[in-house]
Parts: sequence; C-alpha cells; structure tokens
Amino acid sequence: MTKPKALVTRRWPEPCEAKLQESFEVTFNRDDHPMTSAELREALRDYDAVLPTVTDTLDAGVLSVEPLRCKILGNFGVGYNHIDLAAAKARGITVTNTPEVLTDCTADIAMLLLLMAARRASEGERLIRSGGWTGWSPTQLLGTKVTGKTLGLIGFGRIARAMATKAHFGFGMPILFYDPHPPAQALIDPLSARPCASLEEVLKEADFVALHCPGSRENHHLIDGPRLALMKPGAILINTARGDVVDNRALIEALRNRTIAAAGLDVYEGEPNLDPAFLTLDNVALLPHLGSATWETRIAMGMRVIENVTAFFDGLTPRDKVV
Repeated sequence: MTKPKALVTRRWPEPCEAKLQESFEVTFNRDDHPMTSAELREALRDYDAVLPTVTDTLDAGVLSVEPLRCKILGNFGVGYNHIDLAAAKARGITVTNTPEVLTDCTADIAMLLLLMAARRASEGERLIRSGGWTGWSPTQLLGTKVTGKTLGLIGFGRIARAMATKAHFGFGMPILFYDPHPPAQALIDPLSARPCASLEEVLKEADFVALHCPGSRENHHLIDGPRLALMKPGAILINTARGDVVDNRALIEALRNRTIAAAGLDVYEGEPNLDPAFLTLDNVALLPHLGSATWETRIAMGMRVIENVTAFFDGLTPRDKVV
C-alpha cells in the first residue's frame, strides 16, 4: 500500500520524525526555516497531510489553493488561531491539535515568569553578567512577595487550572478567575477558586493576572490600555497564551508609566518581531515562546500529531479533531 505523503513544516524531536516515517512518506523542513505563504500553498497542492505549527499562517488565501491535495492539517500545538478554521472546513480539510500533553509545562513557564517578574530575576542576572554587582545591600532589587498574594486567571481551562494548582498549593495563593465558559464545579472546588462575574473584576482584585485564553478574533487586544488601568499599581501581568491577546503598545506604556508594576511574557504580538521598546524596560521578564519547550512535552506533542493523522488515514475520527 502506498504511504500517504506528509510535509512537516518545522523540525520535530528525532523520535517523532523516526516514528512518522514508519507510516508516511515524509518530507522534512531540513533547515527549519519558517515557511512562506508560497511554500505552504505548494505543500497543500503536493501532500496528503501538512503538519504545521504556530509559525505557519494558514489563512483563507493560502487555503484557497488549487488544485488541493491536502486532506488534513495535523497541528503541532494546542492553539490553532494561525489556521482559518472556516476556510479549512469549507475546503474539506480536517484540522487536529495536541491538547493535554503540554498542560503542565506551559503552567510551569507561567509560574516561572510570575516569579521572575515578582522577584526581578532578569534584572538580577543582568547585574551579575554585566559585572556591576558589588555585593549584598538591604535595598537592592526589592521585589514583590509571592506567597499569599492573589492570582487572577483569565480563562480557566487545563493550563490555567494547572497553574492554579501550583500557585494555590505551592504558594498559598487565593485564586480568582473569569471564564465565559467555566469548567464543571468539581474542577473548581479543589482549588477553592472564586469565579468572577467579569474580566474587569479579576483585573481590579488580583495581585497577579495570568492570561490563559485562546487567541481569536474575539480576544484580539483583550488586554488594552483601559483594562490595564484597572489593575493595581503593584500588579503583575503574565502572558503565556497568545501575543495578540495583549495590545503591545498599551502594555509598554503601562510598564513605562508604572501603571502596573511588571509583566512576564512568553508570547508577543507579531512574534518573532519583538517591539524593541520592550528591551528598554527593566520591569518585564521576557522568554522566547518556551511554554512547551521540554523534551518530554515536545515528543508527546509530535506523537499526538502522528496518532491523529494515522487515525484519519485509517478512516477513523482523530481524537483531537477541531474541524
């Protein structure tokens, strides 16, 4: 039997690439460059399956390609706002993602950023590396205590609840959240989490606000200037969701003017093109989209893609089918 042809748009961990070759005729992106729209259109013409990541914009224009050979987009990642789902559905293309397997590692990064921003860790490391540290001082790099402070979560899905678990049981943090589609009460009660009636209520009450909402048209610039102004002057914003959930310019102004105390960011509007103004600010901790970046998680993500795409070509419904 002829194997389905598959294109992997970015390099995967070696065990995943080896596994994929057992059942598919695979083409890899050997130099791991972000693929252009023209390359993606060509892939949709030439391959039965295209396995994209967040760096691949599969909008209506790309998906309108003729002739179309691709039958499934096996997304390497849980988020899929880089794929026009309506256009994919209209073309008869199945889309899958990789939920669950990256929950804990992304929550770990959110906690890391919270701690980095609160305790001014980035500034401390820069001081050491620059050779400017002259020894301990009672007032040097005074930060914000974390234990016992209130954590507000925007979105209360798997990753948010994992962060809440770490924060509540590890740091004694009371938990507030806003989610227009909250989970079952049985998932809320163990965390003693308090649902809020609005996003604004969370912003006003929390000492730390962590974003765990999907990237979407509705959530574009969900956190803007007026909403940042609702936060406490000593509050800290954490974003490991999607960059465009936050208005970059509004956040930069809020940090520069000390409307809020600090921020911790793993994702950026327009990434990888970082607004250079972020680099002029001391009160922001910056990471290069590392949320799921552990060997264990990235291998699990690749294997989940393979499971979904294999099920599809076996005539079954993939368990992570989005459309």
